[in-house]
Amino acid sequence: MTEEIIIAGFGGQGILSMGKIMAYSGVMQDMEVSWMPSYGPEMRGGTANVTVILSDEKISSPILRQFDTAIILNQQSLDKFEDSVKKGGILIYDSHGIVRHPERTDISLYCISAVEEAAKMNNPRTFNMIVLGAYLRIRPVLTLENVVKGLGKSLPERYHYLIPDNEKALRRGMEIIGPAS
Repeated sequence: MTEEIIIAGFGGQGILSMGKIMAYSGVMQDMEVSWMPSYGPEMRGGTANVTVILSDEKISSPILRQFDTAIILNQQSLDKFEDSVKKGGILIYDSHGIVRHPERTDISLYCISAVEEAAKMNNPRTFNMIVLGAYLRIRPVLTLENVVKGLGKSLPERYHYLIPDNEKALRRGMEIIGPAS
């Protein structure tokens, strides 16, 4: 089993963190892992993406052109990566800020309103964990338990008090994800 993932959006949306948490989680499940971030020079607001590969075999290269799953969090990333999802693959996108919805019919499309859900939870910073929870529901390659452990490895210790809120967000994402209409 090999899962090749691209996560893309704006800087400040927790793109790289989401990928890092997935990578740590994969290591805890004794998987071979690759985590390759890419971002512009801007701190926030610039484009960012990360490629994550989770596999039970050696990974020959972290550089990918096609993905099993794309997690897309803004229109620019949708425009750039929609065609990079392998036929039969999965595209998960947040509806906030998307003006042109995905149009492919040869992949599975899932839409989540993570921005709105994070606001309802009074914790907008958990937006990315809601999206990650949605991914875990659709593609249970990683266990929730290991993702929570991955949070502990990824977050500096001074932020460990945030882990319970992030776990709630993961669970909420798992509850609310559904096919795009």
